[in-house]
Parts: sequence; structure tokens; C-alpha cells
Amino acid sequence: EVYFKNLSKQKQKEVMEKNGNNHKLRVCVATCNRADYSKLAPIMFGIKAEPQFFELDVVVLGSHLIDDYGNTYRMIEQDDFDIHTRLHTIVRGEDEAAMVESVGLALVKLPDVLNRLKPDIMIVHGDRFDALALATSAALMNIRILHIEGGEVSGTIDDSIRHAITKLAHYHVCCTRSAEQHLIAMCEDHDRILLAGCPSYDKLLSAKNKDYMSIIRMWLGEDVKTRDYIVALQHPVTTDIKHSIKMFELTLDALISFNKRTLVLFPNVDAGGKEMVRVMRKKGIEHHPNFRAVKHVPFDQFIQLVAHAGCMIGNSSCGVREVGAFGTPVINLGTRQTGRETGENVLHVRDADTQDKILHALQLQFGKQYPCSKIYGDGNAVPRILKFLKSIDLKEPLQKKFCFPPVKDNISQDIDHILETQSALAVDLGGTNLRVAIVSMKGEIVKKYTQLNPKTYEDRLALILKMCVEAASEAVNVNCRILGVGISTGGRVNPREGIVLHSTKLIQEWSSVDLRTPISDALHLPVWVDNDGNCAALAERKFGHGKGIENFVTLITGTGIGGGIVHQHELIHGSSFCAAELGHIVVSLDGPECLCGSQGCIEAYASGIALQREAKKLHDDDLLLVEGMSMKEEEIVSAAHLIQAAKLGNTKAESILRTAGTALGLGVVNILHTVNPSLVILSGVLANHYVNAVKDVINRQALSSVKTVDVVVSNLADPALLGAASLVLDYTTRRIY
Repeated sequence: EVYFKNLSKQKQKEVMEKNGNNHKLRVCVATCNRADYSKLAPIMFGIKAEPQFFELDVVVLGSHLIDDYGNTYRMIEQDDFDIHTRLHTIVRGEDEAAMVESVGLALVKLPDVLNRLKPDIMIVHGDRFDALALATSAALMNIRILHIEGGEVSGTIDDSIRHAITKLAHYHVCCTRSAEQHLIAMCEDHDRILLAGCPSYDKLLSAKNKDYMSIIRMWLGEDVKTRDYIVALQHPVTTDIKHSIKMFELTLDALISFNKRTLVLFPNVDAGGKEMVRVMRKKGIEHHPNFRAVKHVPFDQFIQLVAHAGCMIGNSSCGVREVGAFGTPVINLGTRQTGRETGENVLHVRDADTQDKILHALQLQFGKQYPCSKIYGDGNAVPRILKFLKSIDLKEPLQKKFCFPPVKDNISQDIDHILETQSALAVDLGGTNLRVAIVSMKGEIVKKYTQLNPKTYEDRLALILKMCVEAASEAVNVNCRILGVGISTGGRVNPREGIVLHSTKLIQEWSSVDLRTPISDALHLPVWVDNDGNCAALAERKFGHGKGIENFVTLITGTGIGGGIVHQHELIHGSSFCAAELGHIVVSLDGPECLCGSQGCIEAYASGIALQREAKKLHDDDLLLVEGMSMKEEEIVSAAHLIQAAKLGNTKAESILRTAGTALGLGVVNILHTVNPSLVILSGVLANHYVNAVKDVINRQALSSVKTVDVVVSNLADPALLGAASLVLDYTTRRIY
């Protein structure tokens, strides 16, 4: 404890040095009504008691200066505070328009006062419309604001005003843990939030030992005993004035019927207050022998009155906050305090259509004694607040910083994003076909276009541009917003520059081709380009079996053999963009020749081209067709014929497929021993034919530590297009690629 006290003193000393050794913090406390003064007064006394650190200026405005509400500024003078400025800001009328005009009048008068005072910080309390005018003026004049009691929840317009002041304030003093969490949820800086408790509790928890009988007799009569009277305090609900007046009528009827001595305080200056006073006079409350109607009770005396009352009734925040410190029973009426934290002493009557419900509540609550509650404070709020004030560094930037939570993927407040489906244009350049598709964020292919892939560079690029322009135009009709273009192509690709460095023999005139520039210029969209194997891996990562998997490998088994490696959730490209050329892993030194010029590559055994080659050899030797198969004269022999023959019992075809499966399996074993993935995904038209053979080879040839790897067949219908789309969708939704 001593250590932390010394640390605190050291920090305060450092702050004083930063702010200037002789500079005292000039604090302006602005009070608007009797309720907020009860919370601000303990802080003001604390500030006044430390003149070596603070200079105090007091500004009084609002209902303090109105005779109908007791001219409560006098209690500030009685507390020996010098009032620097009195501002008459209340426009009489007690309706919604008068409240707005009062805020406007305060905004007109406050700038001159603040210019003269030039405070370092202004302390504002609560959720009243006057406080909103104070906070607005101070914020616009670059004066730091300390807001007391932010983060709480209640009913009526007060909630909105309180949270608006929170957004304007630079520092926050809250009373409960829940209020602190609400402020954090509202993106306020945790370092500028102090959980201090309610300042009024510093008085409350030491008040009950004082002489209280003389106070009770002064306000309620000589014959009144403790726990045998009621305190009533009810205010209008500005969002439903008509209903709140009706509720007040029912409350008075219930109190008359209950027949106990009752102290009734006049309502506040909010819209509807005047009508409530009329109701009191209509029912003769001011002249009724059981009632004492008063405009104001000094806070010290009010504490004694509620501490020893048989019950408090109404909708004042005092009932659900301060009164809990004494365990006095409370009946909270209506919605004005909905959401406030309360002790077990509070009984809620949310709605009442007759006096009976309120009367029954009085019968249940009157005279009880509940355990004292310290939800709103422990009596040490003021020392914490003063320490907090001393820690404020005036050299820190005045501009507030909000601590926004991370924004989830796919969420945007842009109206286009809300009304349209975020999508990508995906382009797949295959050896035979050129395909363009509109792909949604969820991986749905909304529209697809297919053309034969031209043989020359010029024709191919012109067709890509034509198909992309058509697809982009069509996207508007299908309510899709195109975020960019992703291109999947065979060969070696530099994805950073969007250039095809070197293509396969399947795509002619396709080396050293800049795809990004012409397409981006034509469509005015960002363009990403990558190898088709890498795109297949990206498709799996976003839409397939690889979703959420840290390390996995995708193998494409189609016309050629390709693939992609994802390590620690990221795609591996390699130093010269040649990583994951999995089809060219050599599994035999004297195997068949591959299109790459080498021998014994996986692709030379297991690709569609390799199987077609072997099928032609069998066909030329009349060893392909078996019973149940037939071919037309002009029909081209393909890998499909070899697979069909094997299924029908052709042992030669079975042997070829077995060898191809073994070659692919050996390649996978090499991959397992090199990058040790947790998942291998087989993709492409031949995947189902190879999956069991690959698993068998792993069981026979792999080290025991990698034999547990999962080998699955892709469930994606079009991995090339989905992978091209994921190039766009991952990047534009803030995923690292």
C-alpha cells in the first residue's frame, strides 16, 4: 500500500512538472439543479480543500435560479462557495419546446463565460438538458470535460443525453462496474475512465449518526415518528408526458388512500412539470393535513428524511441510487429509471391503470427495513476523483481517441455494400477454355461465361477484356458489386506484379505477359493474378476443406498436375514464384518423359495427358476396349476411356492407373516429409480415382509421424474460379494475402 501511495505521489509530481511547476489546474464546476449539486458538492469541497493543486470556479444556471424551484443557488452560497457566474437559461413553459429553447439560450450565454474563465477542465454531471448545453459549449471551445455518472442506463430522453455527453467528454467518472463496461463498449478509452463510486455516497454513509428527529419534525410535524412517513418525489417523463401525468394522479390517489404523513417534493423543470403541479393543486395536496408539499429540501436534510422514512415513492434516481445506502424501502414508478442497477429495497411498478396497484405496493413496502446497499459507492469517491484530476496531463492532445472494436469481415456501413452483394470477377485461363464468372462473397457462382481459349496472345487478351466488360455490366443487373478481378492461369506467375513469367505448353504465346495493367485500365478495378494451383489452394482456404486449417496442401489432378501449399494460413510462393510445382516432383529416375523436359515427374504418370497417352498406346495395340465398351471412329481416345476400361476389368488399364496412383502417392509422401501439412486435399476430375491409392502409399512408405495426415477429396465444384475470386475477396475484406 505504501509503495502504491508513493508511486501515485511520484506520478502526480511528474504531471505537475509536465503542466508547469506553478500551474494549478483551473477547474470549472457548473451546476444546474438541486439534484446535480448533491453529487457535485462533495467534489467541490475536495477541490476547495487543496488550493495548492486547484483553482475552483463555480457557474450556476438552470433551475437553481428559479423561485418556483426554491432558488436553490442559495444553498451553494450557504456552503461558502463563491459563485463566479449566474446564468438565467430556463425558458418558462415546461414543455418540449421550452426545453429546446433553454438549451439554445444556454449555448448563447456560455461562450462568453468560458472565454472569461478559460478553465483547464469543466466538470459536468449527469443527463440533464442543461448539462448537454454545458458539454457542447466546452467541447466546441476546446475545453476538457470530466463527466460524472456516465455509462448508466435509465429510461426517457435522459439516456440519450447522457450518452451524448459521454461522446463529448474527455474523461469519465462512473459509479458502478456495469457503467464502466458500458463506457468501454461505447469505445471510450479505458485509461480515461475512473470507477470511483457516486460522490454523494461520501456524505450518505456518514450521515445517519447526526441528529435527525429535529429535521423530521421541521418538515413533517411534531407528531411524526421515524419509519412512519413517506417521501414522494416524482418527475415528468419527457418522452410520454401524458402517461406520466396520469401515473402521478394515481400515485397521489394511492397516497391519500394510504393515509400516512407524506412529504411531497415539487417535480423538476422538465416538460410536463407544470401540469404535474396543477394536478397537485387540483387534488388539494398543499392543504391536505397528511401532506407537506415543498419546492426544495437541502441535501443534508433530505438525506436524513429518506434514511428514516417508512418508504420513498416516485421515479427519481435518488430512490434507486442514494436511498439504497440506508435500506429504506422504495417504490419506483414507471419507466424513468428502467435499466438502473438497484438493491433489493426497490419494488418496481412499471405501469398502473388504477391506484390499486400502487396502493398494494405501498402496503408491501411501507415500514420494512432492507440491508444497506453499496452498489453505487463505498464513501471514498472524492479522494479517487481528486487523484484522477491531478493525473491529467494538459500537454496530452485534446482530440479524443475512440477505441473501436475490430470490424468483422464482410461488414460495411457503405450503402452500396448493404444493398448489393460483394462479389469478384474470376477469370480461369485453361488449356482449352477461357472462363469468366461473377462470384459472391459466399462462393456462389452468380453468372458464368465460357469461350474457347484463342491460340494467340492478342486474341486471348482481347477476349479476356471483352468477357470481363460484359460480366461487369451484367453484375449491375444481378445486384452484385464487383470489388476486383482475380485471374487463375497455368504457368509461373509473379503475383506481386500481375505478370505471367512463363507458361506451360498447353497455353501458347503466354510468357512475360502483363495481365494486371490492361485489365485494370479497362475496368478501373484492382486486378490479382496467380498460378492455377495456388488458386485452388486459396479456394480451399476460403470455401473448402482448408478453411481454418493452418497447414495444408492442395493437389490438382487434371490435364496436368499442380497444387498449392498453405503454411501458417498463408500461401507459399517461393523466391522465384516456383513453389508448389508439385506435378514436377520426380518419383522415378527413368520414368516417362514429362512436358517440362524432365523424366519421371508425377505429371508424366498421373496427369490426364499421361493417362491419355497410355490409353492411346493400348488402343493402338487393340488392348483398350473390353466387353461393354464402344468407340466411334472419329472419337478421340482420352483418359476417360482408360478409366472406363479399368472399371470393366481391363487388367492393363488397371495396372496403368495403379502405377499412376502410386506415383502420385510417392509425390505426396515427399510433400509430407518436406512441409509436414496436417491435411492433403486432392482436387480435379481424377481425385476420386486416386484417393485410395494415395492413402495406401502413405501407409506403406511414409514415416510414422506423418501417417496420420488426413487425405480428402475436394468438395468444390470449380476450384479454379473460386480461387481466382478468393484472390479478390480475401484482400478487399482485409485478409492478408
